[in-house]
Amino acid sequence: MAGNVQEKQLRWYNIALMSFITVWGFGNVVNNYANQGLVVVFSWVFIFALYFTPYALIVGQLGSTFKDGKGGVSTWIKHTMGPGLAYLAAWTYWVVHIPYLAQKPQAILIALGWAMKGDGSLIKEYSVVALQGLTLVLFIFFMWVASRGMKSLKIVGSVAGIAMFVMSLLYVAMAVTAPAITEVHIATTN
Repeated sequence: MAGNVQEKQLRWYNIALMSFITVWGFGNVVNNYANQGLVVVFSWVFIFALYFTPYALIVGQLGSTFKDGKGGVSTWIKHTMGPGLAYLAAWTYWVVHIPYLAQKPQAILIALGWAMKGDGSLIKEYSVVALQGLTLVLFIFFMWVASRGMKSLKIVGSVAGIAMFVMSLLYVAMAVTAPAITEVHIATTN
C-alpha cells in the first residue's frame, strides 16, 4: 500500500525541477541576457531571492495545508476566499493555458529545425497544412504521455528540469567567462 501511494506522489525534487522550468525557464535566461547584457545577472539573483524562493515556499505550504484537495490553486482559493473566486481562478487558469499549450508544439518544431539544420529554415520547407498536422500529432503525443499518469510526469519533469537547470548554469558560466577568454569587450559595461 505504501509503495502504491508513493508512486502517485511527486517527490520534492520533481516539484522543484518542474517549478524551475515553469518559473525560471531557459528562454528567459537567453532573452534577458541578449537584451540587457551582463548587468542582468543582478536581476537574476534579485528575482530568485524575491520571487522564486518565496513562490516555492508558498506552493509547498499551500500544498501541505490542503493535501486532500484535488484542484490545486482553485482548492486553495476555495478554502481561503470562497467558491466564487475559486471558480474564477480555475477558469482563468484554463483560459490562459489555451494559447500557451497551442504554441508549445510549434516551439518544439522550431527547436528541432535549429537542432537539425542549424537555422530556422526547416519549417519553411513544409506547407502550412503539413505543419498544422505535425503540430497536432505532437500535441496528441504529449497528451498521451500526460495521460500515462504520475510515472511519466516524474520522468519527463525530471529529465526536462535537470536539462534546463544544467543548460542555464552552463549558459550563465559561458556568458560570464566568454568575454575574458575571447578578449571581446562587453557592449553594456555599466
